[in-house]
Amino acid sequence: MAPVTEHQSSFLGRLSRRNQVVSMDVNHEQELEELEDFQKHVAERFAELLPQPSPSPPSDSPETHPVLSIQWLKKLLDVFMSCESEFHSVLTSNPSQISKPPLDKLVPEMLDRIVKALDICTAVVNGVDSVRQIQRLAEIAVTALKQTPLSDGSVRRAKRALGSLLAALNADKNSGGGSGRRSTSEQWSSFGRRSGGSGGGGGCVSKNWSAAKQIQAMTANLVAPRGGEASPIYIMSSVMVMVMWTLVAAVPCQTSNGLLVHLPLPKHQIWASAAVSISERIGEEMKKKETRCGGLMEEMQRMERLGLKLMEFSEGFRFNGEEDVKAEVVEMEEICRKMEEGLEGLQRRVREVFHRLVKSRSEILEVTDH
Repeated sequence: MAPVTEHQSSFLGRLSRRNQVVSMDVNHEQELEELEDFQKHVAERFAELLPQPSPSPPSDSPETHPVLSIQWLKKLLDVFMSCESEFHSVLTSNPSQISKPPLDKLVPEMLDRIVKALDICTAVVNGVDSVRQIQRLAEIAVTALKQTPLSDGSVRRAKRALGSLLAALNADKNSGGGSGRRSTSEQWSSFGRRSGGSGGGGGCVSKNWSAAKQIQAMTANLVAPRGGEASPIYIMSSVMVMVMWTLVAAVPCQTSNGLLVHLPLPKHQIWASAAVSISERIGEEMKKKETRCGGLMEEMQRMERLGLKLMEFSEGFRFNGEEDVKAEVVEMEEICRKMEEGLEGLQRRVREVFHRLVKSRSEILEVTDH
């Protein structure tokens, strides 16, 4: 075989360098394609959560669930897990996307957010328990007010239950942080501890822990990468913060007073469009409240409105005689039924999110280690 000449050597060198450049271009194109697919997936899934404009839907159409209702919150968590699964696919198919500068700096921040999200999941599961106690009070009032004929004794029972119900619904408002609500919320469950934890964040939280401060800490350094480019880590971090913020707004948690009204989501990026619309709508609901606190769950808000009407009836029962509140009693009973059917499923979804986040954190650490 003839020896390699200098000309041949320089030609092979140029060919090798060209192949490297082509390979880099192919990898970059693949990254861009995966990022575009991920953004599209997030945009489409969150668009499913937007209220559908249908003033008079046909009677045979499926029930539409209002924003912040129990069923809507369950769907929100399904959307989150779908986005997280897609994020995992991007992560495993091309780990270099998160390991090279400047994205490598976002990884520790995301891992820290996950730990905070685990605490929030724990708080929300216990917050749902406090909603269940409120539901029991509503059921007592409904049973008492359904008695026929209605007696003074039945009305007094209803009044006591309604008084406790309204006090629980407004605990944060009345005590500047909610000692009444906190006593329930501090009975933290142990589902997080049984999961094996995540290097912190599972199990109990301290008495000084605050859901609102936790959300503030999660958003503190949530800024888009330079140049306005999206990255899988930034998108997933934003999605996680938005979902946790929504849960804290909807469910009474330990010290949710002072919750942020606006989230730093990039309106100009297509993946965030629907998420921004949803967060703005929830922000408007928060502004209607005297204080920014948890408990915006749609069923809880309706329960408060009905509770006030039934309390007014109970207080004036002897004077007003048989004022008709049957419609309000029926509606309150219907809300209790929805809570009975939906709250356990909501807790189960939050637990699933908790365990998914524990797993996701382990996977990110594994990818960065390698």
